Amino acid sequence: MDKKTWIGFLLIAVIIVGFSLITRPSKEEIAERKRVQDSIALVKAQEIETQLISDQIAQQIKAEQENAQSSAQIAEQVAALYGPFAPAAEGEEGLVVLENEKVRISIARRGGRIAKAELKEYKAYGDSVNALCLFQGEESKLNFTLVTNNNRVLSTDNLYFTVASQTTDAEGKTTLVMRLNTNIEDCYMDIAYSLPADDYMVGMSIQAHNMQWALAQNMSSLEMHWEQLIPQQEKGRKFEEKYAQLQYMFVGNDIEKLSETKADRAKESARIKWIAYKDQFFSTVMIAGDAFESTQLESTPLNAASRHIKEYKTATSLPFDITGKKSTDVKYYFGPNHYNTLKAYDKDVAKDEKLHLNELVPLGWKLVSWINKALVIPMFDLFMSWGLHIGIVILLMTLVIKLIILPFVFASYKSSAKMRVLKPQLDEINAKYPPEKMQERQQATMALYQKAGVNPMSGCLPMLFQFPVLMAMFWFLPTAIELRGQSLFWADDLSTYDAIITWNNSIPVFGNHLSLFCLIMTVVNIIYTHITMQSQAGGQEMKIMKWMMYLMPLMFLFFFNDYAAGLSYYYFISLLMTIIQTMIFRLAINDKKVLAEMEAKAKKKGTQKKSGFMARLEAMQREQQRMARENAKAQMRR
Repeated sequence: MDKKTWIGFLLIAVIIVGFSLITRPSKEEIAERKRVQDSIALVKAQEIETQLISDQIAQQIKAEQENAQSSAQIAEQVAALYGPFAPAAEGEEGLVVLENEKVRISIARRGGRIAKAELKEYKAYGDSVNALCLFQGEESKLNFTLVTNNNRVLSTDNLYFTVASQTTDAEGKTTLVMRLNTNIEDCYMDIAYSLPADDYMVGMSIQAHNMQWALAQNMSSLEMHWEQLIPQQEKGRKFEEKYAQLQYMFVGNDIEKLSETKADRAKESARIKWIAYKDQFFSTVMIAGDAFESTQLESTPLNAASRHIKEYKTATSLPFDITGKKSTDVKYYFGPNHYNTLKAYDKDVAKDEKLHLNELVPLGWKLVSWINKALVIPMFDLFMSWGLHIGIVILLMTLVIKLIILPFVFASYKSSAKMRVLKPQLDEINAKYPPEKMQERQQATMALYQKAGVNPMSGCLPMLFQFPVLMAMFWFLPTAIELRGQSLFWADDLSTYDAIITWNNSIPVFGNHLSLFCLIMTVVNIIYTHITMQSQAGGQEMKIMKWMMYLMPLMFLFFFNDYAAGLSYYYFISLLMTIIQTMIFRLAINDKKVLAEMEAKAKKKGTQKKSGFMARLEAMQREQQRMARENAKAQMRR
């Protein structure tokens, strides 16, 4: 590269550098340019923000327009579906509570039904704080079917009621009016609940008001659907299931019931006065002011794993006046299965209007029931009125019953004493006549009884009086609500079993526990059987009978193991008193004296007329012998 070229490059560089220096902006120009650029960026950012806000507003406006259109559509659908009851399609959830000294009920705003019923005087098993709850929430369902003027079929459990009024009168009776409104002026339906100050009975009155404008003109009845789950309230589920039952009474006082052990249903065309959803100690009863018509009833036992023992269902109808000239009246009974409490509702009531709710308390078949009503219950109530402990009450009842039948028991023991002193002579007869000569043995035995003046059937007479009483107590004590929650010694509840030993796997018939009162009763029963068998005369047949008698107490152990401890306690006391009676009789009745009396009667045999029983017995024996001789002659001719 020559010298001229270098000079040329140098000049170019000088020119470029000089131009750059000459054209460079000042500090003021640089600041102004930056300000302008920042302004432009700010404007662009504001434009973007404005656009975003505009978009959001547009979307909101669009959503509101869509919601308005949707709300309008929904309103149209509700109006089409519910007709005049469209205002009741939505409402406030919640419960309205009514209570007195005995009952607390909660009415749901949705459906206007009783959603919860509590008995304030009682507690559930294992709960010493909260009141006993018969049902709550979805455990009970009650709804009425309404047919609208546009032929829509609605159910009240989908409609919302409002509280129209709640008042309390001078006598303490509280009335709550739940109102079902329509979109028609002065057209509605009221359900009024009334609760007296001190009663288990709750009134329910359904009153229409100009409902002919909202309902179908041909609607003359209310279709009612009533369902209820029965929760386990007691310790012994098996025993509680036995007494849980759906019962109902026809207009005319005939009472029917569904099976308590298996699923059962009934369809009744006859008019029904009341329907009872019954547990062991408590019931929910619905009583029609007029009658239930065209009724279907259903009872279903539930699995042991469930906390409920039964499910009851009823579908029926009630007369209904849509004009409101006449109300549809119903009563509820939420309370205990207590005989006198239920019977009191028939006090001063005409015969054809009696409810007979006391029949909800099972007292046994006719004769046994009569003994319970005439003797056991009045005596029990008398002793309870003295303020005595339930254990003392049962003891006194047992003592009174023993005193009543004492003369018959004494006569029976004296008859047994006569049989006992005749044992040596009976042994001679049995030895003289082998089993193949049974007729001759029986004839000789009856001749001995006749001579001694002994009636072998007289010992059975006390049982004719004692057995019905024992059966009456068998029915009464397990269902007596007074025993519920009452303790005695180791038993914390006399209305159920008193287990001292429990195990996991249940033994068929016996269960998964051992009840102490039942065990004690069994031991005492074996002792009594031993004492009784010692005084019995007889041969080989009696030995077999003795073994059978010893097996009976063991059978009772299996049978009564699940039963109420109060019942086992009663049988234990009764057996103990019987043993004491027997020991006293043995001291009072001397065998030698009895034998002397029998010998004295034997001497007067010729002057005395035979008893009707002995005469009939001898006649039967003679007829048997005659027929035997004729049969023998006939065989010889052949």
